[in-house]
Amino acid sequence: MTTTRKWLLKSRPNGPLKDSDFDLVSGPLPEVGDGQFLVKLTHFSFDPTQRGWLGGDTYLPAVPIGGVVRAGGIGEVVASRHPGFAVGEMVQGTFGWQEHALSEGMTETGPVTKLRPGITPEQALGVFGVTGLTAWFGLTEIGKPNAGDTVLVSGAAGATGSVVVQVAKALGCTVIGIAGGAEKCRWVVDTAGADACIDYRAGGVARAIREHAPKGVNVVFENVGGEILDAALANLALNARVVLCGGISSYNDTADNRTPGLNNYMNLTVMRGRMEGFIVLDFMRRYGEGVAALAGLMREGKLQTAEDVAHGFENCPATLRRLFEGKNFGKQLLKV
Repeated sequence: MTTTRKWLLKSRPNGPLKDSDFDLVSGPLPEVGDGQFLVKLTHFSFDPTQRGWLGGDTYLPAVPIGGVVRAGGIGEVVASRHPGFAVGEMVQGTFGWQEHALSEGMTETGPVTKLRPGITPEQALGVFGVTGLTAWFGLTEIGKPNAGDTVLVSGAAGATGSVVVQVAKALGCTVIGIAGGAEKCRWVVDTAGADACIDYRAGGVARAIREHAPKGVNVVFENVGGEILDAALANLALNARVVLCGGISSYNDTADNRTPGLNNYMNLTVMRGRMEGFIVLDFMRRYGEGVAALAGLMREGKLQTAEDVAHGFENCPATLRRLFEGKNFGKQLLKV
């Protein structure tokens, strides 16, 4: 093979993602210089935060127009002139949407790492990657649940939310999930182990939360925002903690069509609550600790995973759109 392909950002998205926002280009394989290695990508991770990276500056600079679309991935080292990486090793990093990536061992979000023995690419990008670590640190360090607390998780059938549900149960909490559709709600209860799951598509979310948590919710793990967050704020217990992980309901907002603001935010004052956002990169130095904790739960049978795997490099844009169309079930991945 002498050529490779990559997806470039063609135009800044405005509203829902379109195929015309991206450009699939081909070019020669890069030459490997001293201190470099070449990775042939096999798997990509798809996460809601990518929509923010495409739209403008966030906690990372925006993907530039004409730049490779930023994404986490896993691949095999196929050529190396780097002393720390050998041909045949499987590695993980923020390589972007490209079939081959040239690296010196660092990416925008941290160092390239080698896959641990016994961990599949799907697990490395999901439960033991930033997805699972976001759930672990967001819940345990920001939410700080106590045994007996009631924890409300929006996006409970998604990659991060499904791990939050199970970690909260393992910590002795009563857990209420929110998901879209009866099938997802069944999985959240029957497999992830939530005590209840609210189908937001049926409406009446605030009322349903009140029915399942008549004394209020102690911890809210928020992945959706908008009306779902507003319903949660209406049902806070005294000294509640609201963990702001994501707001997928507003990621496709435009200047002319924005998600409505919150009506119930003053309940934070009344109930002496705390609402705090975080980025998993804040805990980078402790990733090993989080992986060990999640692996322990898995060994004990307290952590189940769900992966939604698309196939084909040409399907990268369509796979990313699945996250914002409510089509993914668990961790969204693509196998090249």
